[in-house]
Amino acid sequence: MPLQLVTFTDAKGPRPGAMAGVGQVLDLIAAGGLPAGVTDMQGIIASGAPALAAIRAALAHPAPAALLPIEQVTLMAPIPRPHRNLFCVGRNYMDHVAEGDRTRGITESELPKFPQFFTKAPDTVIAPGAAIPDHTATGVTKWLDYEAELTLIIGKPGANISKEDALSHVFGWTIGNDVTGRDLQRRHGQWFKGKSLDRSCPLGPWIVPADELDAADLAIQLWVNGEQRQSSRTSKMIFDVKEIIHQLSLGFTLLPGDVILTGTPEGVGYAMQPPQVLKDGDVVDIEIEGIGRLSNPVRA
Repeated sequence: MPLQLVTFTDAKGPRPGAMAGVGQVLDLIAAGGLPAGVTDMQGIIASGAPALAAIRAALAHPAPAALLPIEQVTLMAPIPRPHRNLFCVGRNYMDHVAEGDRTRGITESELPKFPQFFTKAPDTVIAPGAAIPDHTATGVTKWLDYEAELTLIIGKPGANISKEDALSHVFGWTIGNDVTGRDLQRRHGQWFKGKSLDRSCPLGPWIVPADELDAADLAIQLWVNGEQRQSSRTSKMIFDVKEIIHQLSLGFTLLPGDVILTGTPEGVGYAMQPPQVLKDGDVVDIEIEGIGRLSNPVRA
């Protein structure tokens, strides 16, 4: 099993941990051994290799008092509140580009020539298992949709990063759900508003360090109430992770803890015939090979 880094909470408050086999979390604060001053996931990410070495050593010989049953804690998003906006890539799988064009009557799709970047507000992030509001009570959106996305965490700062050096800046991988109000997205003529609704970015359940997983060709799948909606592979991205980091960093410094969602494959709800929106009672499950499963209900 790869190293799975979590943020969890209980009566003592939030703190970093690591999954220790099935059904247990190692409290990394109680276990001791983290580099001086490291007390949360952001600190682990900034520390990088020294923190990971300490965590692996603690897992090899876990202090019994630091092992907690999973039933006694609540997993939070690995980075509960990113320190700045989440960076996202739109229209990054060809079949997703094509399905979106079909809804607008475009029969011949043209590939984007450059990555199409936008952001989601940091307060959109929610934990595994937390409820996604459908916003029907306020009438904000009638077209709530899902997007399964491979998500990377920057570990080393840099600007003007070359494609050859890009992966050295990745700390690890997690799963994101870029929940979107499609009607807002179209009404405002840009993506930020429709993609920054409260609690519209489930993230997790953990971070797998980059040195334990090659994310170039992973299965990425999504189900709503057990019905499969999305099924693709990360190798089908138009712009791969190296190109995304290179292009985003041109003239712009990426910082440790930055979160980048890399785009969603085909199978989104608004492009189905007939269109399918998320509604109260739905459960969205996303699975990415080598990382795990992120599950969230939808609530009115």
